[in-house]
Amino acid sequence: MARILAIDLGKYKSVACDFDSDSNGHEFRTLRTRPHEVHDLIVELEPDRVVIEVGSQAGWIQDLCELLEVPIEIANPNHEGWRWRNVKRKTDRDDALKLAKLSAMGQLPVVHLPSGPVRQWRSLIGYRAKLVSRRTAIKNSIRALLDRQGLRMPSGRRGWSAEVLEQLRAISRPLESVSRNGLWRGQLQMELTALEQVQALVEPVEARLDALGKQDKRVRTLRTIPGVGPRLAEVVVAVLDDPKRFKSRKQVAAYAGLVPRQYESGTMSRSGGITGAGHRLLRAMLVEVSWMMKLHNPHLDGVFEKACRGVKSRRKIAVVALARRLLILCWAMLRDGTSWRVPVTAAGR
Repeated sequence: MARILAIDLGKYKSVACDFDSDSNGHEFRTLRTRPHEVHDLIVELEPDRVVIEVGSQAGWIQDLCELLEVPIEIANPNHEGWRWRNVKRKTDRDDALKLAKLSAMGQLPVVHLPSGPVRQWRSLIGYRAKLVSRRTAIKNSIRALLDRQGLRMPSGRRGWSAEVLEQLRAISRPLESVSRNGLWRGQLQMELTALEQVQALVEPVEARLDALGKQDKRVRTLRTIPGVGPRLAEVVVAVLDDPKRFKSRKQVAAYAGLVPRQYESGTMSRSGGITGAGHRLLRAMLVEVSWMMKLHNPHLDGVFEKACRGVKSRRKIAVVALARRLLILCWAMLRDGTSWRVPVTAAGR
């Protein structure tokens, strides 16, 4: 017999299902989605396990269950096995009962949720990525603003040197002091101010991430790969978390959405583009770094050139193949605790 407490979580209130796996008997409770109320319910019912869906509240509920020494299963609602089809009714009670029944049958599609410190690390990594995206948007806005005035900036990083920024400040003006014909100068000053503010946020975040990376042996291990810097190393370590939870390289690649879609029907079987599932930032960082491997890592650049087959139109396909290979190498190094070494076949034995 197993007593399962399945909770359909809502932002303000949740519905709990107290389920007996032997008799299929069940009772429902409604509670506020607050730590003390969830705590009191678990203590009162003493379930054999708690079952929830992954979501913003899943982290603190997992921490609570660990504190109370109650096993927890966290369901993946995006999995095929969880999707509702052709139903005439779908309520919070139905969701909670379905969670409980799938858990009782051992058919619940579950996800791995890392510990609290790792979740906080992931959050800071994601925050840094959002700040960088915001900074890029401001830079693009400034370039577009100047383009509309027939003014040009140097391309690439040269456009954001201290000298160029000083020139931009010289032609900008306070918005309240310009005429209608010079409103762009006021907008430019505001965008330059926004750029300074975002940069002031990026710097301490990156400094803290650098300090955390230096303290983490796994991050230092991945940085032995030529071309892999602190940002990619930290996101691989934080997202994979426990590398031994993956049984094969295919599982790792699928986790990052770097495997092709499969289409099968009767005698027809073909592959499409990558699934794009999994952690978006991890996939984006792998692809970004893979484009630059030609400058840093001859072995991995060889993977890219082999996938290209000498055809320029295959470059995007090749960079995805390289990103997949890079992720698998990182996973293997983390799993085995080994530093980078060029494979024997590539070393010219």
